[in-house]
Amino acid sequence: MIRWRRGEVVEIRREWPGAVELVAGTADGPVRALAYPALVGRPEPGDEVLLNTTALAMGLGTGGYAMVVALPNRLPEDPSGPGHLVKARYTPLQATVLGADEQDSPHHEVLREADSLDGMPVVVADLHSALPAILAGLPRTARAVYVMLDGGALPAWFSMSCAQLKEAGWLAATVTVGQSFGGDLETVTTHTGLLAARHVLDADVAIVTQGPGNLGSGTRWGFSGVSAGEAVNAAAVLGGRPVAALRVSEGDARERHQGVSHHSLTSYGRVALARARVAVPELGGEFGARVAAQAAALGERHDLVPVPVDGLREALEAAPVRLSTMGRGLDGDEAYFLASAAAGRLAAGLLPRPKA
Repeated sequence: MIRWRRGEVVEIRREWPGAVELVAGTADGPVRALAYPALVGRPEPGDEVLLNTTALAMGLGTGGYAMVVALPNRLPEDPSGPGHLVKARYTPLQATVLGADEQDSPHHEVLREADSLDGMPVVVADLHSALPAILAGLPRTARAVYVMLDGGALPAWFSMSCAQLKEAGWLAATVTVGQSFGGDLETVTTHTGLLAARHVLDADVAIVTQGPGNLGSGTRWGFSGVSAGEAVNAAAVLGGRPVAALRVSEGDARERHQGVSHHSLTSYGRVALARARVAVPELGGEFGARVAAQAAALGERHDLVPVPVDGLREALEAAPVRLSTMGRGLDGDEAYFLASAAAGRLAAGLLPRPKA
C-alpha cells in the first residue's frame, strides 16, 4: 500500500504558502518531493527524510511527487494553541486544527445558529482545474471564497493555484471541509464551510469543488466528483443559489468525457435533488450543438441557462495561474475552460448590484 524510501535533501527547488518542493537523493536515484512544513517541519539541504514514493511508482500526474512523511532527525516542535478538529483521522499523519465551527473558535457564536446563505450564489464544479476558470468569469470586485471538498488532495497547500490566485487578488480565501485541511478556515462539513464563507469571510460568491487529484474508476458511480451533486443540495438547503458548472471537453480522448462528461450528467442528473441553474455555454458549431443536446437531459431537474462565451477567452488568458486540466491547457481543451468560465459569468449575474 505504501512504498517507503529514505533519502537526503539535495536541493530546495521552490516553495509556496504551506508547501516546499525539494529534490531528495534515494537508493533509486534523485526524486522530486513535497513537504508540508506545518506537518513535518521545514526541510533543509542535508536533512534525512522519510518518503512515501507510491504516487511516483504509480505514475500519477497530479500526485507526481514523493511525499515527505518525516524529518526523523529533526522533528518539529509540539503544536500549541486551541484546536480539537482532527483531519485525516486515524491515519499516521492525522492533524489537529482549529475548526471555525468548534466551541473554542472565535467564530463559534456566529456559526452556532447560522442557517442561511442569504441567497449567495454557489458555483459547483467537478474538477479543481475549474476554479481559476470560474473566477475568470466573475468580476474582480466580487469577493470569492473557495470551499474545498475532500474528494481530491486533502491538504489545500498542495494547490499552487490557490496560493497564486490569492496573491493576485482573484481569490479571497479558502475553506477546507470534511477531511481536507490547510485552508484559511477549517470546518466539519460542506454546510458549515459554506456558512463560514458567507458569515465569517463575507463572501459574495462561493466556489465549491474538490482539491487537485480527481479520482475516477470508469464506472457510473465510482468517481469523487459525485460530491458536486451533494454540494448543490447543501447550497440549496441553506438558502443559497446553486450554479452548476458543466464538465465539457472537446480534447479528452475518452468517450465518456466528450461533450458533456458523464460526471456532470450523473452528479447533477442523479445526485443533486435540489434545483440548480446549469450554465450551458454557447460554444457554437456542431460541438456546441452536441453540448446543448446533452445538457438538455438535465432540463427536467434543473434550470438550463444558455450563457454567451464572447470575451471569456480573453478573460481566461488573463488568469494569473497556468490553466491545465488532465494535462491539457487552454489551447488543448478550450471548451472545458469556457464552460467553467460561463458558470462564473452566470453567477456574476446573480450578485447584488453595487449601490450607487
